[in-house]
Amino acid sequence: MGRAFVAGLVVAAALTGCTVQTPEGEGKRRSPVHIELPGGTPSPGRTPGGDDGRPDPAPRPDDDKPRTAPAPPRVLWARGDTGRDVRELQARLRQVAWLFEGPTGTYGEQTERAVSGFQGKRGLPRTGKTDTVTWQRLLRMTREPGRWDLYLMGGQRADPPDARCLTGRVLCIDKTSRTLRWMVDGRTVSTMAVRFGSRGTPTREGVFSVYWKSRDHVSTLYDSPMPYAMFFSGGQAVHFSADFAARGYAGASHGCVNVRDERAIAELYAQVRNGDKVVVSW
Repeated sequence: MGRAFVAGLVVAAALTGCTVQTPEGEGKRRSPVHIELPGGTPSPGRTPGGDDGRPDPAPRPDDDKPRTAPAPPRVLWARGDTGRDVRELQARLRQVAWLFEGPTGTYGEQTERAVSGFQGKRGLPRTGKTDTVTWQRLLRMTREPGRWDLYLMGGQRADPPDARCLTGRVLCIDKTSRTLRWMVDGRTVSTMAVRFGSRGTPTREGVFSVYWKSRDHVSTLYDSPMPYAMFFSGGQAVHFSADFAARGYAGASHGCVNVRDERAIAELYAQVRNGDKVVVSW
């Protein structure tokens, strides 16, 4: 009858989710009987593990390997680089007012500083180097620069000289490439960027000659300085322009041929003589 009583207790425990103990021999007790509660919830004494009571599987061998950091974006241009691509970078930085010099085609201190500022403003690492992420962000914010955006401050190559420039001493001025070649007997002595008159005051084209030189000339019409002036057609002259040096092709003359490199035109002025030929062509 005692065994029947114990069996009844076990059945009751199974129904109520309890843990029971049964007497063993001389009053000794057995280990707790672990009974699954309704709904699959283990009793407090259940061995931790999977749903089937077995321990969790060991972690996979690669679970504790360190995560590989993503590769940094590829650097396209950095300080010391030169070329047309650097000019485009500088032209685009000018559009968003991060660069005010050039474009020069040389990645120098000013360009590095402009790139760093652009990066910092947009939450990118301030490296000063133009990587693929920085470049894509700049492309989305700017337009494709034109030729005279790339060569705003000069530096463009001269086109082949006009045939009329191949003999004698000639100031060979090309409106297409915006350059002046100083030529002697078909040989180019020096080349420099030049700027012309606006649509309302165009620079005249044709073959002329230098008829007057004035080292420290001031315009009587516009009251503006015209240093190293070499007059060739009425009031039009080749001369140094501080405005061209400051603003590049963003401005225009009143018909004169402007030079922005003061040292270059000073040397040219010393070599040119009255009577030397001037050819202005497209």
